[in-house]
Amino acid sequence: MGKKCVKPLAIVVMLACSTTVFASERPDHYQGQTAESLEQALANLTTYNAKLKTVLEKSELSLQDMAHIHELTYSLENALQRVDVELDSLAATLEEVHLSSEKAHGEQVKTQGEKYLKHAETLLQSGR
Repeated sequence: MGKKCVKPLAIVVMLACSTTVFASERPDHYQGQTAESLEQALANLTTYNAKLKTVLEKSELSLQDMAHIHELTYSLENALQRVDVELDSLAATLEEVHLSSEKAHGEQVKTQGEKYLKHAETLLQSGR
């Protein structure tokens, strides 16, 4: 290996090692409020969005505000992840309704349609 190749390789190795060191020095992170259901996720979004809004309304954000916002984002991220999972499930259920209706499978349409509406109504009620 020539000298020109050694330097970039050394830099890459040093960066990789330093990233590992910094990652291990990070303080423990918050877990945030869990969202085990769609209803809980929507409630958490409402609660933690309001808290975030209150902090953001300040004319200037202090370091304490930044730390508080950082903590709030964990609960918000957990809630959004649950909503994402629920939306994927909702879309899959609607697709079952769609495909069953194409095949004229009445009982399947009725069962899956009711399941779809129950979840969809939960989402729509949160928007009111």
